Amino acid sequence: MKKKRHETIIRLIEQYCLSTQTDLLEKLKEEGFDTTQATISRDIKDLRLVKKVDEMGRSRYAVDNGDSGELLGKYKSIFSHSVISADFAGNTLVIKCYTGMAQAACAALDSMHWEGLVGTLAGDDTIFALCRTPELAAKMQDAINEIIG
Repeated sequence: MKKKRHETIIRLIEQYCLSTQTDLLEKLKEEGFDTTQATISRDIKDLRLVKKVDEMGRSRYAVDNGDSGELLGKYKSIFSHSVISADFAGNTLVIKCYTGMAQAACAALDSMHWEGLVGTLAGDDTIFALCRTPELAAKMQDAINEIIG
């Protein structure tokens, strides 16, 4: 039963934006699993789930690919203190940074694992970020503006 529940959890977090244990618990109940908050907590630990930022700038559960979930706050802090503005044309974002900060901001951006982000290139004070679509670039710009306030 545990293996089936774990497989279902992975499928659910890939399919839905689930950011709390309560959200996950509700979805599991819809799938026919009668479980508790304590079990969900253990499952999250067993599956090494972390919270990551999606293309809309929302935190959501994802499978850990090596980065610790606790680093997300540090990446956002570095990014928010380094970036001045973000704009896009087509599917390319241009992110302006304080002089000398683009490399650190770019590393933080890459580490946040944005959905739809194909790749980045940083200079001294500018980052180019290539997104899959213009719509994803627009959403990413909005999310960046929320982060930098």
